[in-house]
Amino acid sequence: MVKEAKIALEDGTVLKGEAFGYETTNVGEVVFSTGMTGYTESLTDPSFKGEILMSTYPLEGNYGVDEDWYQSDKIQTEGFIVRELCRKPSCFGADKSLDEFLKEFEIPGISGIDTRALTLKIREFGSMKGALTTENIADDELLKLARAQPNIQDIDLVPKVSTKEIKKYGEDMDLNVALIDCGVKKNIIQGFLDKGMGVTLFPYDTPSDKIMDYDPNGLMVSCGPGNPERNLKTIDTIQKLSNKLPIFGICMGQQVIAKSFGAKIFKMKFGHRGANQPVKDLVTGNVFITSQNHGFSVDADSLKDTPLNLTQVNLNDGTPEGFSHDELVLRCVQYHPEAGPGPNDTRFIYDEFKEMMDTY
Repeated sequence: MVKEAKIALEDGTVLKGEAFGYETTNVGEVVFSTGMTGYTESLTDPSFKGEILMSTYPLEGNYGVDEDWYQSDKIQTEGFIVRELCRKPSCFGADKSLDEFLKEFEIPGISGIDTRALTLKIREFGSMKGALTTENIADDELLKLARAQPNIQDIDLVPKVSTKEIKKYGEDMDLNVALIDCGVKKNIIQGFLDKGMGVTLFPYDTPSDKIMDYDPNGLMVSCGPGNPERNLKTIDTIQKLSNKLPIFGICMGQQVIAKSFGAKIFKMKFGHRGANQPVKDLVTGNVFITSQNHGFSVDADSLKDTPLNLTQVNLNDGTPEGFSHDELVLRCVQYHPEAGPGPNDTRFIYDEFKEMMDTY
């Protein structure tokens, strides 16, 4: 017999469905992500820390889960909402079901929800605080839990996902990238290795002089969860290293780099999450389909008072997707060139950063 699960939103909505995953209750910001594949990668993406993820694609779990697809060492989301759960996956590479995957990392899931209606609600009213339970909790108590949690912009999430120690990958390679870990995905590190670049991974709060002790050829700032304005130690490090190394930023990396040069950040209504976001390059006129996962953005108007130049925009809402610097060797993008699964339109950005370091 399948147990009941419930999801409560801060606006008073309580939706009931079928429980899967672990028997527990978690709170988080309820967000949606588009894409026909990639639930394993999304669930293990550190940028989803603090969030209850909902898939807009109606069927999840049909190809199971394999550890090779993980983007970190565990599930990072606080819960998972799906329209329909496949309990018997069919894939030669899978070693567990989606239900077993959530049980392993003690994460609750709910299926049987009208995800289309809930997505439309979030698009109209914005992302909301929520509470998901697979336990026997009264509706009013679940609503209290949803409303009592702090707003995601007031939580320090980066320290919860960043590495606690310095790690090296590809030590025998000619170029060494210093990567500040605000919530890095495995695919980002692999993207550098595939292009013949070694990586030294640093905790988010590593001082600039410690990073320079490793004699890097370039600095990369990774993606990560939550409010970039709270990531003050990384911003300070960027300010001290910006004129010493070529700099590259992805997602939160773009936001904290922009903040370090005086730009402003704002919380988006419901963010960009999925594998089908169109981006236009203002220099070449080319349009790329990109994978994205963020709920905050750089304020485009605030760039006018900085040495940063807008180079790419999102064609859906005009938000900044890339910028460069008047004088410094610097390149940032809001989307994920390392996407997998997802579009490979922008993989060339790794080559561009390698050229930046070669010619610095």
